[in-house]
This record gives sequence, C-alpha cells and structure tokens, in this order.
Amino acid sequence: MSLFENTLSQIEKASKLMNLSSEVKDLLSHPQRKVEASIPVKMDDGSLRIFQGFRVQHGDYAGPYKGGIRYHQQVDMSEVIALSAWMTIKCSVVGIPLGGGKGGIIVNPKDLSEGEKERLTRGYVRMMYPILGPDKDVPAPDVNTNSQIMDWFADEYSKIAGKDARGVVTGKSIEAGGSKGRNEATAQGGVYVLEEVVKDMGMAPKETTVIVQGYGNAGAIVARLLSNDGYDLRGASDSQGGIVCTHCMDPVELLSCKAEKGSVKDCGLHIKDMHDVEGVECVEVSNAELLEHECDILILAALENQITSENADRIKAKIVVELANGPITPEADEILAERGIMVVPDILANAGGVTVSYFEMLQNGSGEYWSEEEVLKKLKPIMVDSCKSVRSNMEKYKCTMREAAYISSIERIEKKIREKGIL
Repeated sequence: MSLFENTLSQIEKASKLMNLSSEVKDLLSHPQRKVEASIPVKMDDGSLRIFQGFRVQHGDYAGPYKGGIRYHQQVDMSEVIALSAWMTIKCSVVGIPLGGGKGGIIVNPKDLSEGEKERLTRGYVRMMYPILGPDKDVPAPDVNTNSQIMDWFADEYSKIAGKDARGVVTGKSIEAGGSKGRNEATAQGGVYVLEEVVKDMGMAPKETTVIVQGYGNAGAIVARLLSNDGYDLRGASDSQGGIVCTHCMDPVELLSCKAEKGSVKDCGLHIKDMHDVEGVECVEVSNAELLEHECDILILAALENQITSENADRIKAKIVVELANGPITPEADEILAERGIMVVPDILANAGGVTVSYFEMLQNGSGEYWSEEEVLKKLKPIMVDSCKSVRSNMEKYKCTMREAAYISSIERIEKKIREKGIL
C-alpha cells in the first residue's frame, strides 16, 4: 500500500464513523494542484544538469498551503501527494489556519557542493515562484533540507518579488527571521500530548519506562524532556542499532556518547560505568529487536513503516507515540488496537513543529519576535486542547485515537469548506 493509499484509508475510516458526505471526502481525496518542474543547474565543473522538482498543494480550505520541501534521490510525485494530504489533516488537527502542501527535488544532496545546492534551491524558487508566497504557499525544511536552504529560498523569492518576503518559508535561521523554539517544537509538542494521555491512563511518570527508536534530533530531545519530567529511559537506537539497559539512562550523556562513538549501540559500557550501580546490564539490539522490548512507552522517531503486520503482535508497549511520520502501517494499526495498545498518531503527536512554523509566519508578518519561553507558552495550550478534543471524539465515536484525530481534523475542514461555499 502506498503512502497516499494509507492516507486515503484513514480518511475513509474516519468518514464512515462520522457519516461524512461523499462530496467532502472526494475533495480531501484529491490534491488541488500538482506542479512538476525541470530545474537547470550549472555544476561546479561547468556542466549543466536538469533536476526534477515537485510541489503539491493539497488543500487551502483553512488557509495558505503549508509543508516542507525534501531533497532526496527517491522522492516522487506520489510521495509528495501523500505528504501534502497529511499536512492538510495535521494543520487542522491543531486548529491552525493553514492548509497542506509538500515539495521535493530528486537529488542526493551529498553529491552536491554548497554552491550547487544553493543554485538548485534558487532554481526551484524561480520555477515555483508563481504558486508560492506568504499568503499562498509557505514551504519549510524537510528531509535533507535545513535553515541555510530556507535562507537561500527566502532571499531568492524576495529578490524576484522586489521586496522583503522572508515569510515565504519557515524554518529559517534566527538571523534571517526564524523562530526561537523551532528546534524543540516537534518533540515538545509530542511531550505535551503524551502528558495528557499518561494522565488519562493513570500512569505515574517516575514509574514509566520509555524506549526511543530514532535517537536523532527529535528523538534525543524528547528523551531529554521526558527524563526531566521523571520518566525512565531504558532503550534507544539510531540507524546503526541500539541498546536496552536494566537501569535508566541519562539522555544527555547518551547523546554525548553517540557523538563520540558514532552510534548509541556502542554506548552500553559507557552507561554501565556511568551509573556504577551493581547489576546494571546493557545489551546491544537491532532496531527491529528494540521495538519488541518490554516498556511502557515506545516512541517512534525514525522512519515510516517500522511497525507492520509482521511485528505488531510482538509489541509490548502500553503506549506507542508516532513522533515520525507514518511509522505504523494501517494493518499494524488494527492489530495494535485489537491488543489494547494506545497509539498517539503522527498527525497529532508531531504537530508541534508545524504549529511553531505558524508562529514564525506570525512573527515575520508583525516584525515582533518572541523568546523561546513565549513560543513554548503559546504552544502548550494548542497541543493540550487539541489532544482533549481528540480524546473527546474517542469517547464519542468509540474509536482509536488516530480515527478520532482524523475526525477532529475533518470536522474543522468540512466547516471551512462550507463557509467558503465550495459545497
């Protein structure tokens, strides 16, 4: 099943539960605009290469299209369509006035110099300029793109527009108009949601064990935030493998060890020596084995399709949090639900990132910039209220948290569609 078919499957399930009109479902099942462009780039050796770029605008019912742009050799139109639909749903789950979009370029950025990446980025902007803008479509970083690329993006767009239009993208550097707090936003938003779920389930943080798959930016940050709240980190992994310990781990020390040794899988002895507690054992595990270890909370912060129909019946966590996009397949979702395992879905769990991107748009528009404390203070009620709305729909429709999140989102989108007179 493709990513877009996964998305359509979730929309279909929610539609049946909420008795959604077929017209609204049809609108959500088709992107409004798909653009493909050939981008000429002069390479450092003087040769010319043509790169294929995409931008999909799924739905602007609630506001301007919003969504990242990824640079990857395997990106294609189908993937971008799916991700743009996810963004429409995700923005609506947290009630921010944005729609969904996504972009990509077929390229392995590791093969390009900094100059070539800059020329590619500026070429993409020139080709897509007519459909972009602070009030039309606002891209952001995604796979293999970063604040430097967003800075180039904003600069090129502003040059073409003949004015300062830095609000055309988010995820910029602080110096170029980025928002403080953006780096921690995805993880922090997930923690705010998880706190509500844990509270509803009557679990005590100090008695709750956590395993994190994907000890990169979001995974390491969420481990640190949860540890600060008293949660017990027992396992972690990165692309090369992982470890599980019989004693809680210090997430900051683990990140430091990973930087020194190259992978958390090589940090078992370091963790054992650091605690100097009799009986501490750390075992090296694969990513697949990590998922099946006993814990209270399993956080998926790596890639899509990690829990499938093949391993869903061996997951032992009480709560699974999708900090990554699409880490659980629809088939696995059904198995986990049948087994009574709570899944906090990606469209809610990782929506803190796009919410703070919206804050960046507001700051760019007003010219007034907020401290990190202000950003997080504004983020928390949005995530908490959204979680409560989703939990309320779980009770109302007697459904999973994912289905309830889709219902919450689609209810808002349907209202906007009818307000605009589209139906």
